[in-house]
Formats: sequence, structure tokens, C-alpha cells
Amino acid sequence: MAEKSKAQDDGFVTVKTWLPTLPFPRNEDREEIVTERLIIRPWKLDDVPAVHVIRTQPEVMMWTSQARPDVNLAETEAKVKLFTAPNDVANFNFVICDKATGEMIGLGGNWPELGYILRKEYWGRGLATEFLRGFLEAYRKLPRSQVELRVAATSIVPSLIDGEMADELLIAQVEPSNVRSHGVMKKVGFEYFTEITEYDAHNPSKPVTLAVYRYLPARAEESR
Repeated sequence: MAEKSKAQDDGFVTVKTWLPTLPFPRNEDREEIVTERLIIRPWKLDDVPAVHVIRTQPEVMMWTSQARPDVNLAETEAKVKLFTAPNDVANFNFVICDKATGEMIGLGGNWPELGYILRKEYWGRGLATEFLRGFLEAYRKLPRSQVELRVAATSIVPSLIDGEMADELLIAQVEPSNVRSHGVMKKVGFEYFTEITEYDAHNPSKPVTLAVYRYLPARAEESR
């Protein structure tokens, strides 16, 4: 929960808020998340070839901030190293595997902004929804610490304030044309929050407006 203080002239406000305790657990100390059809596990360095398969599918990568496939294994390896030791403690990201076969089919998670990608062969089966429900349950169980930080005053939404307190938010950004992801976000408890304008990775001269969704871990836990 976050306590408001007086907004500063620069449009930012200092808040006290509950956030996941950092550093995160090391990959070797994290438990697998098991759902009906998925095993959601920590990253390993030898995941590079399987990750490369996912990150070289144009249909998958067009929705990412990179907006293009990896050009070679070296580029994929650099990405994998962001989520393996010693960098694992700075994120909460996972590999998504088919429970029946053990095959890697996607990647996802993280904080404070959530994201995911699935191999195109596995689209349309409800697996993104299943992954996010499993991930969010694990995310809610993380230990939390109270911290003080400065955030944009516009991110403290009056409708979310209980007295002088506001909720911790996990966010996700979705391109307007990514209809599947908009539906998935709503199914797992995210709600439309606001929008931001950035330069389109496909065409840097053209701005694109992204929908921003929010998830309130504390309130989700209370409603269970």
C-alpha cells in the first residue's frame, strides 16, 4: 500500500509503498510454478537454443519492444544472460514449458512491468491466461518491504485511495492492435489504467499509443 505525500512542483510525489523485497530469490532457489498444462520454471544458461526458436518468430517478436527477431544466437544469449545469475536477483521472470512434453513454449513475468511471449504454434489455446494466473499467484506470495520513492503524481489514482493509502500496482503495456493480449489482461484481473505515447519500434518516425493496464496484488488477494 502507498501513502501519499505532498506533490512536488516537478509533477512527482514522494510515496511510501509496499513492494516485493529486493533482491529477488536466485533462480536456483525459486520453485517451479505448476499449472494444469504448464511448468513455469526459472531460466538456465543452456536455454539459449530454445529461447532462440521463440525469439526468431516474426509473428511473436512484432509485439515486443524490440519489434524484430533476434539476428543470431549471440543476441539471444545476451538476452538470456539478463535473466540468469548474477542478474536473476534483479528480476522475476520465467520460462514457460509444456507440462506434457517439457518443451519450452514461451517466456514471461517480471516486475514492475509484466510481459510475456508464446511461440505462435501455441496461440489460441488459453495458455497465456493460464501462465499469467500461475505467475500472479506466485507474485502475490513474494515477501514485501516498505520503501519510499518518487513517482509521477498522475500515477496515484484518487479512485484507488483508501483514506491516505493507495495500492501497489503491477503494470502491463499493450499495443492497440494486439487484441489477444487485451483480452488476456482483462481475464486475469488487470484493468485499463491509462495510455502512453512512444515511438513505434517498427517506424521510429511514427508515434504509437499504448494501453496501460494495472493489477492490484493486495486487492486481488483480498478477493480470493
